[in-house]
Order: sequence, then C-alpha cells, then structure tokens
Amino acid sequence: MQEVGQFLPLIFLFAIFYFLIIRPQQKQQKEHKAMLEALEKGDKILTNGGLHAEVLKVEEDFIKIKLNDTTVVKLEKSFVTKKVDV
Repeated sequence: MQEVGQFLPLIFLFAIFYFLIIRPQQKQQKEHKAMLEALEKGDKILTNGGLHAEVLKVEEDFIKIKLNDTTVVKLEKSFVTKKVDV
C-alpha cells in the first residue's frame, strides 16, 4: 500500500499535465480541422503568413485564394489560420 502512495504525486502531476496542456491542444486541433473542412467558396480567411484572402475553390488538400483582383494563389489548407468575419 505504501508503494502506491509513492506514485500518487507522479499520477497527480500527469493528470494536471494532461488537463492543462494535452487536452486543450487536442480540442484546438479538432476545431481547426473542422474549420478547414467547412471552408467554401466566398469565405474570407487569414493565412499563417498574415495574408487576408477570399476562397475561390476548395480542393482536397489545397485551396485557391484571391488576394486582390488580379492575384490568385494555390495554398495548402494547413496554412489557413482562421476564417475572418467581414
């Protein structure tokens, strides 16, 4: 019984680590993935590079975005940071 008591602080630290670091990160990844899957033509986005753009076409792993009236770029979906509300 005393041996189990020696491991309680270690178990407690692992539980704190899980609930403060791992679980929130998993939740954030799940939300980001859902946002990427919900992208559609006309959505306004912000890229990791800080570019604001409009989605023109959604493909499996890439999206075509319009930066301005003359510039169209093909971007990997993982580089989309968030949707921007206009």
